[in-house]
Amino acid sequence: MKPSIESIVFQGIPAWRLNGPRGASAVITRLGGQVLSWQTPDGRERLFLSEQAVFDGSIPIRGGIPVCFPQFAALGALPKHGFLRTRDWSSVAERCGDDYALITLETTDDEVTRALWPHAFRAELTLMLAADRIDLEFCVANTGDTPFSFTGALHAYLRLLQVEDAVLEGLYGYDYRDATQGDRIVRDSGTEVVVAGPLERVYHDVRRPQLLKAGNYSLGIQAQGFPDVVVWNPWVEGCAALPDMPADGWRHMLCVEAAVARQPVTLPAGEEWYGRQTLVAV
Repeated sequence: MKPSIESIVFQGIPAWRLNGPRGASAVITRLGGQVLSWQTPDGRERLFLSEQAVFDGSIPIRGGIPVCFPQFAALGALPKHGFLRTRDWSSVAERCGDDYALITLETTDDEVTRALWPHAFRAELTLMLAADRIDLEFCVANTGDTPFSFTGALHAYLRLLQVEDAVLEGLYGYDYRDATQGDRIVRDSGTEVVVAGPLERVYHDVRRPQLLKAGNYSLGIQAQGFPDVVVWNPWVEGCAALPDMPADGWRHMLCVEAAVARQPVTLPAGEEWYGRQTLVAV
């Protein structure tokens, strides 16, 4: 079948399904502009979506690839990770070719966002699905008359059979802020990152791609425009404190996020900023 895009209902909410080459597929929702599923031609689901995720818009959906903007985490006065995760997005472009399907979603400021953050903006998210990869490009446009600053991330939840068996390569030699050690700055001196307890690190100025390996599973991860890489797993206790996660959810996920976290982007009036994350099944 040729690649196509269709409007669907996913977990009770409006969404789009991208049908790609060789049976690959992806689902992105109107609520949050959030990729919630990515299946490669082998039928394997590559993204983690919590069994207890909430889809009514009262809280952000736990899993997939949430868009964090204009604030990453709790690094500011706004709600954690900003406000885009519970906003409605609309489709502004859809295209298909022989080897891809592509959709662009958009959301803009309104009275609700300006009450929290007094700036005019347009946010666009473009998802391109190929046979063995997805590309996510996030664009922020300053549509107002004055500069604004922001942080943010593409908060990818990657699905694993067992996180204890996984290793993440490509972060050797970079400094990171370790939230589990009181935000201490540490230089990564290991050849790979393993998960053996709570993990919450922001790696700074990363210029190499990463490779996530677990058994016969390998996923290449690369970012452009985003200077930081966030690696997060809540482990047993942290997972138990999340009402929208099952008790064993920590075991089946690892977040590897493309982020602007340490140094905010200052965007002049009328200008645009782009960042991209690419995930490739190896």
